[in-house]
Amino acid sequence: QVELVESGGGSVQAGGSLRLSCAASGFTFSDYRMGWFRRAPGKEEREFVAAISWSGSTTNYADSVKGRFTVARDNAKNTVDLQMNSLKPEEAAVYYCAKTHLDDTYGSGDFTSWGQGTQVTVSS
Repeated sequence: QVELVESGGGSVQAGGSLRLSCAASGFTFSDYRMGWFRRAPGKEEREFVAAISWSGSTTNYADSVKGRFTVARDNAKNTVDLQMNSLKPEEAAVYYCAKTHLDDTYGSGDFTSWGQGTQVTVSS
């Protein structure tokens, strides 16, 4: 069955870095655009963070993370990573990866097969 497993979360101080990874299985990974979302404490909605096209040639970022976060994928290993630099306390959240067949979409409702998430804590 389809499975996405996020890892790499942890606790860092403000200004620090983390690299998240998402391992995919159960589907043809290279057929899908992959996205990263986050859900902050007390929030119901998952907020779009970044996405990468099936080939890796196109990346998209939320304005708030541009220049600090980098998304990359390895279709041979069925993984998608999110490098997060200069983290801010307000970016503490559970981070999720998900897949979509759609281009140019950033809404969580257009993504499927959510993983369990990985917790990121940023202390000030």
